[in-house]
Amino acid sequence: MKKLGLFIAGLMVLALGACTSTKVTSSWKAGNTQIQRDQKIIVMALVPEKERTLRAQMEGYTVEELQKKGYNAVSSLKEYGPQAFEKMKEKQVLDKLRESDANQVMTITLTDKGKEKSYVPGNMGYYPPFGYYRFSPYYSMWNARMYSPGYYTINTRYSWESNLYDLKGEQLLYSVQTESFDPPTTERMAVLFAQQIVKDMNKQQLLSKK
Repeated sequence: MKKLGLFIAGLMVLALGACTSTKVTSSWKAGNTQIQRDQKIIVMALVPEKERTLRAQMEGYTVEELQKKGYNAVSSLKEYGPQAFEKMKEKQVLDKLRESDANQVMTITLTDKGKEKSYVPGNMGYYPPFGYYRFSPYYSMWNARMYSPGYYTINTRYSWESNLYDLKGEQLLYSVQTESFDPPTTERMAVLFAQQIVKDMNKQQLLSKK
């Protein structure tokens, strides 16, 4: 019976580890807006130049997920290069985007990045009570856990905002906020971000089914 308890506890740990580290915290869509598959979407990550790898990952995987849905999505980094808009004013940027026959632009902005300190209690794993038929071993187990020292961990939290704008009227069509908590790599974060964003766009019925 004790082995069964250990097995169940192990399954719980695996289930927790499988949870996504990125989640949508809120989203909004303008009215009955729906984007068509023949429309071109420029995906533009607004991150510092020193984070060019992160920019490429965020744009690239978002483009990939949109393309899986049949959309003509392209990365601004691949389309224009790393510093194409660096010294341009707003109107110049809009004109350049429109010149490429783009219908919408999706911005991806890192709104916050911070460290969080969390306390992890010592040795507090769960074991079913039926593994201990006598009081003495059961008491000893929990008594040991109560005095087992815990530890602190430092985790990184990324907050993102992504907006979809219509280039013709410059109107906001869709906005979504997400959080990525302690991703193992920036690439993994970009993959999960893209999947969650497109999943939410589909949920909001922003994507065309035809």
